[in-house]
Amino acid sequence: MTEIQLNMYHALALGAAMYALGLVLTKKIPVLSRFCIPAPLVGGLCFAVFNTILYATGTAVITFDDTLQTVFMIMFFTTVGFTVSIPLLFKSGKAVIMLLILSIVMIILQNAVGSGVMALMGKNPLFGLACGSISMIGGPGTAAGIGPDLDAAGAIGGTTVAVAAATFGLIFGSLLGGPIARKLIVKNHLRNEVVEQVTEEDADDTHFTTHSNNFVYGFLLMLFCVGVGSIVTAGLTKLFGFNFPIYIGSMLVAVAVRNVIDHFKIMEFPTAEISTMGNMFLAIFLSMALSGLKLWQLVDLALPMIVALAAEVLLMVVFSLLVVFPIMGRDYDAAMITAGFIGFGMGATSNAMANMQAVSRRYGPSPSAYFVIPMVGGLFNDFFNAAIIAFAIGLLA
Repeated sequence: MTEIQLNMYHALALGAAMYALGLVLTKKIPVLSRFCIPAPLVGGLCFAVFNTILYATGTAVITFDDTLQTVFMIMFFTTVGFTVSIPLLFKSGKAVIMLLILSIVMIILQNAVGSGVMALMGKNPLFGLACGSISMIGGPGTAAGIGPDLDAAGAIGGTTVAVAAATFGLIFGSLLGGPIARKLIVKNHLRNEVVEQVTEEDADDTHFTTHSNNFVYGFLLMLFCVGVGSIVTAGLTKLFGFNFPIYIGSMLVAVAVRNVIDHFKIMEFPTAEISTMGNMFLAIFLSMALSGLKLWQLVDLALPMIVALAAEVLLMVVFSLLVVFPIMGRDYDAAMITAGFIGFGMGATSNAMANMQAVSRRYGPSPSAYFVIPMVGGLFNDFFNAAIIAFAIGLLA
């Protein structure tokens, strides 16, 4: 079979092209935007399907150098570390801390369920992590980022499994959130329906005023954390005796840098600028990672994946109804938080916001939920998930 090899610059161009394709398709196909499917996911999977057809027909297989993919991945996860403001966490109130604790519990449960199902079906438990918090709470970004660590640990095809599971989670996170919140609201008589009062608009405010110097400061801070973080990652690996994800050190250094800057008021932290860069790095890295998926590796794992993902759905439904809703207060805000929790617990923060927006159109707004969910799902959750996953990979490998 002919092998077509792309160097790292070709791969970068491919990632940009697939991201652009994804943007077009998500605008043209309403169902994609309805379920908050990210544009890089759509474009990358289009190329992966094309490559799979070439492979299945014996025509050719396209491979590429993923050097720049790794660079963009590390930069993205470094920007995640910058979001962890420890004082902000403790100042944000009891609801944020309680939901973060519930999120950490869910991370552990998702990994236990996924690994358990795979082990019972005679497969490598590491594939269970791919169907667990890596893809569920982690979403496509974490799936594409940590998948190579699963491959390196012996679960060949781990990236493909994780991204496929993340796609499943994005869809079901959107399908379940609204109906479960409505069930809770109706059953407990929490709120009467209201006239639709929320217009169709993006939940995220993507406009802000900035200065070019702020982007320079943010970029320099990120480069510093990436460089020092590589030393930290190597030190952690040597200290604990197993390989940590390549970006974990950069995340930890970014957390330290952010909180030192905040505590000593060294400068105004360029939060919006770093967030913008993070979105850019995620889009390119995700497009490149998904374009390189070898979907034919899913054939042998199809049935175990279906069973594991069905178990994850059941876990989320039971945990949301019996744990999240009661602990968060059993009121309307708790029902909205439950909808958001399902959204980011199986997909991404964008799914969570879409779920809550759909419920608020029917029953009215919940300012508390709109504050708590982005704080946990968008700021703190990824950091704790990455740390727990790193420990679990080392333990199972």
